[in-house]
Amino acid sequence: MAVRRSHPVEATADREIVLSRVFDAPRELVFDAWTDPQKVTQWWGPNGFTTTIHQMDVRPGGAWKLTMHGPDGTDYPNRSVYLEVVPPERIVYKHGGARKGGPGANFTMTATFEEQGSKTKLTMRMLFASSAARDLIVQEYGAIEGGKQTLARLAGFLASDNAEGGELVITRVFDAPRELVFKAWTDPDLAKNWWGPRNYPAKHLEMDARPGGAWRALLKSTENQKDLWHGGVFREVVEPDRVAFTFAWEEAGERGLETLVTVTFAEHDRKTHMKFHQAPFRSGGERDGHHGGWTSCFDRLDDLMASQREIA
Repeated sequence: MAVRRSHPVEATADREIVLSRVFDAPRELVFDAWTDPQKVTQWWGPNGFTTTIHQMDVRPGGAWKLTMHGPDGTDYPNRSVYLEVVPPERIVYKHGGARKGGPGANFTMTATFEEQGSKTKLTMRMLFASSAARDLIVQEYGAIEGGKQTLARLAGFLASDNAEGGELVITRVFDAPRELVFKAWTDPDLAKNWWGPRNYPAKHLEMDARPGGAWRALLKSTENQKDLWHGGVFREVVEPDRVAFTFAWEEAGERGLETLVTVTFAEHDRKTHMKFHQAPFRSGGERDGHHGGWTSCFDRLDDLMASQREIA
């Protein structure tokens, strides 16, 4: 009788980081939070970090490029390639990244999403080439604690309105070339002509449209002359495809809730298809207030594009 020899299972515990957490949310929602770039930016990274996503092509062979911004201003460029994507069960990707001048963090990430009734158990398994590589990343980047904080931020996001559509999304089509619509978002002289709702037009607008550049605007009511200051910082300016910036109202010299606005532009038949996204909001009422204001702004932008066509 032939004897079948068993092959020893490769031991990987000494070169892995394994983190898991149970979320009070259905599996599809948790999986979506991992694969929708607009949602990922709202929770990805340890406490105090923000994230800019440059590319997120969630399919085998697709690339995911992002930059994490630390609370001290340090940037951490990352690039991953997806190896497996099985909705809503499993994501596997090969990760590479580091802070500038720091050691590389290279590993294979496997994220599994396990249904537990109406809840979801997420397990993150990071496999390194060696135990020394694992230990270096733990010591250099605090990978274990950072991973726990990231999962805690995901839990907070899933518990908020934003996980189930609390973000604001508006799409518009402008009868104008993409370059002109993009310029209307980034040239303060042009933007001042449409910035602000009809009953709160901009009286002052300064805009340094480059990553890290600031913008600030004053809206003045046509009814009671009330002033509304607001502003933020540009995160991305990719001409003529995309612009992203933070947005916060000011009151008594203090900034309020900061949201992230992302606007993308695609051209079809000399018309520009614009998609506007803003999040997070503390309530549906707050979101709806912004929706009304931006809708009026975009009506004015449409008028501006029509006037530009007449000039041309």
